[in-house]
Amino acid sequence: MHKNDDIANLNDIYSTRAINGTISSLEETKTPINGPVTKGIIPSKEPIIRSNDIAQAPNNEHIENQEFKATDNNKIDSSNTESTKQDGNLQISTESRSETISRFYPRPQYVPPLNFSLVEDKIYRSGFPMPINYPYLKQLGLKTIIYLGDLGHESKKKKKDKKDKDKSEKSEKKKDKHGTAEIMAQYQEWITTTDITFHNLRMESSQEPFNRPDEHQQAQESLAIALQLILNKDNFPMLIHSNKGKHRTGLLVGLMRKLLQGWCMSGIFEEYEKFAMGKSEFDLELIELWQPELWVDDDCKPDFVRI
Repeated sequence: MHKNDDIANLNDIYSTRAINGTISSLEETKTPINGPVTKGIIPSKEPIIRSNDIAQAPNNEHIENQEFKATDNNKIDSSNTESTKQDGNLQISTESRSETISRFYPRPQYVPPLNFSLVEDKIYRSGFPMPINYPYLKQLGLKTIIYLGDLGHESKKKKKDKKDKDKSEKSEKKKDKHGTAEIMAQYQEWITTTDITFHNLRMESSQEPFNRPDEHQQAQESLAIALQLILNKDNFPMLIHSNKGKHRTGLLVGLMRKLLQGWCMSGIFEEYEKFAMGKSEFDLELIELWQPELWVDDDCKPDFVRI
């Protein structure tokens, strides 16, 4: 848990870009034997023998001497095309013309959330998902999402006089200048369109001098609930995320490594630092010293659990 783990500037993290592909196709006109003019598409430079040409020609008939030349404008010229019957007098001459047709086809966009990574089989971690990440999350087939953060919870307020109330309102507006409330509303609205079970577990960012026992108690309760959800494989595939996917998510993953998998502390700290980009002494101390009580159902226990 760290003060830097905040959802501010999430609107600047992603920019949606339309990704289009261009496919050029060639329209070729052929005159088959005793038949009307047919049109086909040649997508490559290699000679193509169509099934209808073979069906209309005798058994020993074949197409040869077909040359294709690619021009700078991606056009293909076909010339000197002859089909000769080995035992007869029948000869087919085909003259082809070509033109380039450009079409735009939008490609599906699958953009993972910030700091997205695989924790264990069917368990993922990330920062706060943005609208551009929703298609990616949908194709994961998630059953459960665990959010460790302060969005979607009313902050505890003390009674204030009028001046303090005005100051607090201004500070709240300034704090939400990046539209975090709107982002959270969009996120919850998207979740309602899926079959995902969403757990919004309140967890404030830890700040020095770490003298807020009520926040620490709330954090431990949220972490215990999250660990209990991880102990049930029926909740998989699962996504664990906070605002940036650094400290709070790293704290939960570190506790999972220690309590459920028996990792050594040096490996846990190394993984934590890899995502947090700097150690938070309070988080590492909590991982090392905290020992919550958890219950395990052997029928639902994940394979990676060693307890």
